[in-house]
Formats: sequence, structure tokens, C-alpha cells
Amino acid sequence: MEMSKQLGKTFNLFSLLAYAAPTMALMVFMSIYTMVDGIFIARYVSATALSAVNIFFPIYGLIIAIALMLGTGANAIIAKKIGENNANEAKENFTFIVICGAVLGLAIMVFGLLLMKPILLLLGAGATEELFEFTSTYARIILYTSPFMILQMLFQNFFVTAGKPNLGLAITIAGGVANIVLDYIFIVLLQMGIAGAGIATAIGIFIPAVFGLIYFFKNKKSGLHFVKPKVDANVFFNSCINGSSEMVSNLASSIVTFAFNLLMIKHLGVDGVAAVTIMLYVMFILSSLFMGYSAGVAPIISYNYGSQNTAQLKRIFNYSLLIIVTGSVTMYGVSTMFGAYFIQLMASEESAVYHIAVDGMSIFSICYLFMGFNIFTSMLFTAFSNGKVSAAISFLRTLVFVLTALLVLPATIGVTGIWLAIPLAEILSVFVCIFFLTANRKKYYLV
Repeated sequence: MEMSKQLGKTFNLFSLLAYAAPTMALMVFMSIYTMVDGIFIARYVSATALSAVNIFFPIYGLIIAIALMLGTGANAIIAKKIGENNANEAKENFTFIVICGAVLGLAIMVFGLLLMKPILLLLGAGATEELFEFTSTYARIILYTSPFMILQMLFQNFFVTAGKPNLGLAITIAGGVANIVLDYIFIVLLQMGIAGAGIATAIGIFIPAVFGLIYFFKNKKSGLHFVKPKVDANVFFNSCINGSSEMVSNLASSIVTFAFNLLMIKHLGVDGVAAVTIMLYVMFILSSLFMGYSAGVAPIISYNYGSQNTAQLKRIFNYSLLIIVTGSVTMYGVSTMFGAYFIQLMASEESAVYHIAVDGMSIFSICYLFMGFNIFTSMLFTAFSNGKVSAAISFLRTLVFVLTALLVLPATIGVTGIWLAIPLAEILSVFVCIFFLTANRKKYYLV
């Protein structure tokens, strides 16, 4: 079977990077076209409109978190079953999970639209009337795309397991390019404002989701395609548990963004929210390489763990550590040397937003030295179907440590404490990751 040959072959450093490269490129591209959205909004609408997008981000992040939970959790289960030569069961599980994802997306859309006003007020959109109008316009459009957003994220994971990472990359790029082109048409040419940005984003989500549906329906020669589903509650709940670390990580990102927004409104007003939005865009781009690599090699790890290829597991783990450490140092260098150029894309040098963001970048960049190792370790335990450890790492790293820092540091050292929160959380998380790796090194053949 093609998938078995792809996932079970012997990898060296360069072939491992080559296999993960499409997923890395996909993650980077998704981050870049998200940032392009921000550039168009900041340049052609207003800083308040950019703040509105970030105000809505906790809800957007919730939808992505649910999709990643199902996608990464089910992906590990399905890849493991393929490694155990249970291909038919893997296809049944795949079909069932896609249906579950679509149903969850519909539920989010309905409840989100019904409860939109109180939710947006809770998120801080009521700080000014203009901010609320911008946020509600954008939110309404994005909520309608919820089912397609979840399907897009599911297919992104499943194309890798199906041995078609390049195809997954291609359709995501197609959606991203459509988003960028439509941003220009709707925002610049037609002057549709933030509504244009929302519609462009919705179409960019719709394209890869529909393509994925068509591909897995039509391509019966693929090792992974739609079959008659078998309703299996255990598969659904195990996928949720196994992928819970990825959900925790993204859900925590939503909660942390909410906390950042409230603190920035308190200390620096709407300009502060715009500045932290820019900072998060930069972080999404730089950290996407770590996310992409980890997601790219996860099916290989799951497959070889299922087939008990211990030599291959050790080799992949050691290569991955080398790649992550090298990438971490590189990302820190890029952020410190070129961070100001990223900021200039969305804020003029004369603006208050620019100066707030540049001051924060010098502190915030420290997190890139440690982030990659923590992301990879969490994904590693997901690949081993150990969702509990993976969730514990993510929960501490992305929520407990960050929120604790945000509660304590700004109250004592002001705005500097806001920028220090994530670097401190990443440093503390390194020790947590080392503990779990050491405790489980023999169980998962890491030594």
C-alpha cells in the first residue's frame, strides 16, 4: 500500500525534512495569508478594524481548536491502524470523524449567530461603538463558514496520512491565494471595508474544504477515502482525548488573546490591541515552522510506533531534536533582526502602534528560543496516542503559565510584564517537557 511505503521507509535527516516540508510550507503559507489579511485591514480600513479582528480571534481560535482536536487526534489513531494493517477500519473511522466535524461546525454556526452580541461584549468589543460595529460585521461572516473551517483543517491533516502532503499544500495555497486576491478586490477596489476582508477569508476557507470533500469522495484508489461510516463513539471520544493537547493549545491561545486584549485596552487603549495583534501575527508566522514540522512527522512517528520499528523511532527523534534546536536559534535571530520590518507592513513608523510593537518585540522574541522544543514534545506524545501527557504539556504551557504571568507581571512592572508573559511560560514549559520525556523515554523507545 502506498501509505505504508511512504510512512514506513527509512528516513535520514534530509528525507525527513523533505517529507515534513509540505506541511511546514502549508503552515507558513496559512500564517502569511492571515497576516496579509491584517495588512489590508490595517492599511486600507483602520487600526480599529485590525483590533476588531483580534477581538474576534478567541471565537475563531475556538473553531480551529475543535478542528485540530479532531484532526490530530483521529490522525494518530488512523495512522496507527494503517501501521497495524487495519486499513478498512481506518477508512471507516476517517469517514465518521469527517461527519462529526461537519456536525460540530453547524452547531457552532447556529449558537454563535444566536449569541453573537453578548459574546462580543464579553470579549471587549464594546470598548467603543466603532469597534463593536467592526467586530460584529466580521464575526457574522466568519461564523457562517464554521463547518467549512473544520472540514478544511481535518482534510489538511488527513492528506498527510493519505500520503498526499503536496496535494494538501496545493489546495491550501489555492485558498490562500484566492483570499489575498479577493482582499485586494473587495477592500481596495470595491472599498467594502472589514466586510470585504471577512468575505475574502470565507471564500479562502470554502475552496480547500470543498476540494477535500470531492477528492475523498471520488478518489477510490487513494489509501484513504470515504466509505460507509461505522458509528463508533469510542473513536470520537478517543480522538478528542488524543487531540486534546492541540485543542488546549489553541483554546488557550484564544483565552490568552482575550487576556492580552483586556490588558492592552486598560494600559494603552485600542492602539495597544492593534500592537499586540501585529505581534501575534509575527508569532504565527515564525512558530508555524515548528507546528508544520511537528505535524508533518507525526504520522511517521505514529506509524512506526504501531509497527514497533524502534530503530526508526530513535532516529526520527534525534533528527527532530537537531532540526528543532537549529530552527529555534534561527527564528530568534530572524525576529530580532527583521521584526521591525514585519511591523512596518501594518503600521507606519510615525504611529503609536508601531512604537508600542517595536518596544514589545525586543522582549517577546525570547520565546522563539524555547517554543519549538515545547511544540514538538507535545505533538510527539500525541503521535504516541498519549493525549493525557500531551494535553498536560499544552495546558501548562499555553494557559496556566501564561495567565499566571499576565496576572502577576503587569501589576508589578506594567506593559513590560505583558510582553514577558509568553517568554516566561515557554522557559517554564521546557522543564515540564524534559520531565515527561525522561519519564517515558523507555516506553516509547527514545533511548
